[in-house]
Amino acid sequence: MLPSVAADEVLAQFEALGRLRIVASGGSIVAEESEDTLVYLASGAAKLVAFASQDREQVVAFHFAGDLISVPAPRAHAYALLALRASEAIVFPAGELLSVAHEHPAMMGRIVCSAYTSLRRSREKSIVIGRKTARERVACFLISMADRIGLPEGNRCVLHLPMSRRDIADSLGLTIETISRQLGDLRGDGLIETAGRSTIRLLDLAALAACAGHLIKQSSQI
Repeated sequence: MLPSVAADEVLAQFEALGRLRIVASGGSIVAEESEDTLVYLASGAAKLVAFASQDREQVVAFHFAGDLISVPAPRAHAYALLALRASEAIVFPAGELLSVAHEHPAMMGRIVCSAYTSLRRSREKSIVIGRKTARERVACFLISMADRIGLPEGNRCVLHLPMSRRDIADSLGLTIETISRQLGDLRGDGLIETAGRSTIRLLDLAALAACAGHLIKQSSQI
């Protein structure tokens, strides 16, 4: 998370603030905190979940190794950061971390860059959920996963998704049945191949981007 050239005293400052969390799949990395937290996900994958009411929840975002994640304290809604696979993370109190980071431009730059990326993704997702069809939503999701965790395979891209189809449905505001149907349609159109419940090969990223309704043409390679 910090530059490799950071001095020992700088490392010591941040180490004093952070709590190491080693969590099995399905476990809680952060839950029921009374203050805003920032989480550095060192390994694994996680989902940020908002609880809209006692029986409704929304997957706000998916996160992967290297992400710096903001987890708000409970206000209008409560939040939890849950591991999608075995994960290691460092949890910081946001206010204290920001105070220390003000003295270290490299760390503050890392936080600002992370905040900018999260804002961009949130805006994109608001458009996806608010204005796109089910087919477009699923295509947008696959394109975004290709950008973040896709493995190049010639002109194709392979995804090993750590989240369930229920998670995907909750993230996109759709049902599991709709997710399965749309993946089946994309497979029938020759745009993807699936293997089991978690592996998806994207056969034509440019055509998939067109299905997503993107204005900027997507390259056929990662």
